[in-house]
Amino acid sequence: MTFADRIAAATAAIEPQLIAWRRDLHQHPELGNREFRTASIVAEHLRSLGLDEVKTGVAHTGVVGLLKGGKPGGVVALRADMDGLPVTEAVDLPFASKARAVWNGEEVGVMHACGHDCHVAILMAVASILAGMRADLPGSVKFIFQPAEEMPPEGEEGGAELMIKEGVLQHPTPSAIFGLHVTSRQPAGVIGYRPGPTMASSDKLKITVQGKQTHGAAPWLGVDPIVTSAQIVLGLQTIVSRNLDLNREPAVVTIGAIKGGVRENIIPDAVEMRGTIRSFDEGMRDTIHARVTELAEGIAGASRAQCQVCITKNYPVTRNDPALTEQMLPTLTRVATTGPRPMGIELVPKVTGAEDFSFFQRLIPGLFFFVGVTPPEIEPSQAHANHSPRFIVDERGLEVGVRALANLAVDYLAAQPA
Repeated sequence: MTFADRIAAATAAIEPQLIAWRRDLHQHPELGNREFRTASIVAEHLRSLGLDEVKTGVAHTGVVGLLKGGKPGGVVALRADMDGLPVTEAVDLPFASKARAVWNGEEVGVMHACGHDCHVAILMAVASILAGMRADLPGSVKFIFQPAEEMPPEGEEGGAELMIKEGVLQHPTPSAIFGLHVTSRQPAGVIGYRPGPTMASSDKLKITVQGKQTHGAAPWLGVDPIVTSAQIVLGLQTIVSRNLDLNREPAVVTIGAIKGGVRENIIPDAVEMRGTIRSFDEGMRDTIHARVTELAEGIAGASRAQCQVCITKNYPVTRNDPALTEQMLPTLTRVATTGPRPMGIELVPKVTGAEDFSFFQRLIPGLFFFVGVTPPEIEPSQAHANHSPRFIVDERGLEVGVRALANLAVDYLAAQPA
């Protein structure tokens, strides 16, 4: 029996447990750097499989397990993110989340609105399957269960970047890493992939415009930061439309929040704007940062106001290694076109969402792909997106994720020199 046949049989056997894990995790979501219950469940499971090494407390709550195969070979890593979002669930499910927590000083509902509960359950199942094949496994598999992909709380470090600082890619060092994300953009079970830039870099933007407060009936006695901010917002739209070569890559500059003033007849002293910047090319990213600063400061100066621009880099571009993607595409295609519900594989467009899997890809070749979880009766374009309080998962897509990660690990190791 081939590795693929063994993985298929083992996946079918573990699917009920896979779904049970996912539902339990969904009902008990935890925010970034606070995934204590989730980490405990993962660590207990990995230890029960007899893994050679299980580390906990990595980057606060991360768990890392190492499975050494019975045959010599290389090392490959598989990653799943564990955290939920500060979102109050609006889906009527028997296992819907009722959890609440404090996020950046505010009490919030908590929900696995991005599908990380699926990712954890999938990787737990993969660990079970590969542990059952240990004697024939040609090399080692490092299982990385990562906290805080959705950003840690303000003032804290976390996520993939902190895991790397704490040595997750050392002792031993994997030569490749694979990860997946469930998505509402595709029907349940469809695999989506893309070589090269796949998900955008993500930067946080804060612009503070300082004017001079005055009575609203006498604006000439002050400097209006609200009008100045409106001009800046409009000006920012020209950065993408007029300053960038969009034949190369797309980009986004969005202002998502504006705060200023407390009363209709008072022109305030200051206005604060917050936004996000997304791009797929590091050179274009630097250009956007420079133009945002030049434009905002220029408009403010022309309006007799002062302006402070603060841009914080969050995540780099999620860039799938082209050679690794080409090497593993036959594996993904085989998985997508076989199994109990073969749904196929698609070359997907770039995604302007961001992923801190990108930090791993900066150091070793990585492949990050998508698995659809939208029920077949719903058109994906009409489905509630990831991060929505109404995001739903067709659990029939989960076994595809299990077979994909397990087959990628085994096929990659089998192709490496002993």
